[in-house]
Amino acid sequence: MDFTLTDEQKMIQKTVRDFVNKELKPLEQEVLKNEREGRPGISKEKVKELREKAKAIGFWGINTPEEYGGADLGPIMSVLIAMELGRTYVPFNFGGSADNILYLCNEEQKEKYLIPTINGERRSCFALTEPGAGSDARSIQMQAIKDGDHWVLNGEKVFITNGNEADFAMVFAVTDKEKGANGGVTCFLVDREMGWKSEYIYTMGEWGPATLVFDNVRVPEENILGELGQGFNLGMQWIGQGRYMIPAGAIGAAERLLQMAIDYSKTRVTFGKPIAERQAIQWMIADSAVEIEAAKWIVFKAAWMAENGMDARHQSSMAKLNGAIMANEVVDRVLQIHGGMGYTKELPIERWYRELRLYRIFEGTDEIQRRTIARNLLKGHAKVGELL
Repeated sequence: MDFTLTDEQKMIQKTVRDFVNKELKPLEQEVLKNEREGRPGISKEKVKELREKAKAIGFWGINTPEEYGGADLGPIMSVLIAMELGRTYVPFNFGGSADNILYLCNEEQKEKYLIPTINGERRSCFALTEPGAGSDARSIQMQAIKDGDHWVLNGEKVFITNGNEADFAMVFAVTDKEKGANGGVTCFLVDREMGWKSEYIYTMGEWGPATLVFDNVRVPEENILGELGQGFNLGMQWIGQGRYMIPAGAIGAAERLLQMAIDYSKTRVTFGKPIAERQAIQWMIADSAVEIEAAKWIVFKAAWMAENGMDARHQSSMAKLNGAIMANEVVDRVLQIHGGMGYTKELPIERWYRELRLYRIFEGTDEIQRRTIARNLLKGHAKVGELL
């Protein structure tokens, strides 16, 4: 078994790390200041400028097929890149990409939605969660009623990432009550100009999701994504990718935080000695290092399985559960090591503390991951000690 990265992987990893160090980290204090004063951490103009710089060195459309001008690097490289971007809290991601399920657009839809999204001309959001259907996505209630060659949507979606900024949404609605999630949910491509409205949701972190309100919004039949009644499967396909990408970013953040704790413990002196010499601090550092390393290889295995066409759902659930809990444990220890300074807004630790807490909730809570993992084992879909 060889754990060595290929020369190409090492080169890409180094290039992204250099980009983070040279282009993103210098913006961190500005981001903190802007957020403290109620402004977005980074302007749209600055994001566009950074994306153009990244594009110039080949980072555009990381998972986008080459036929659309992307690099199509695959899950393993995407995980490596997410880990590197996770080392900073500057809200940035490389451009040239689109939601994985948008590639199922038909030719007309590709011209209207997919290609403009890849080019950065349009922005999408994924609208599945409802007030009564979060982790239990099968319980969505939004109705889509057929009326001639249109479908009329009524209902509400909540906690929708990019919902305030998007100009179109991938909306999941019930088109057959009797079938429900088993063939009765359909995904619609719904332009904002068709009539839906968004309302900002204030959270403890900098993540600003939206409530989307649909009041007799008419959507033409041609805007169905994929097949009628097969939307729930599309939703699970979208979510599945996030379950190994989210913990990848958490690993990058945890590594940066741990290094901050190591550096600080060497210079902070109490009772005549650096706190790095105190066993309590050493154990916090040791436990964090072990947990980060374990999380890293669980995530890499999930990405490896996905890249090799294997069913990575069980492994991805374990990666999401383990990675989210790990990051929260690490940031809590790092804040504790920094004491009062860690609790202030002068350092980014408290910001990471708030941001990483979300990782245990969105795209499948800890509890839903445990349910999934246990169910897979109890029903025999996955086996303890299964051969690789």
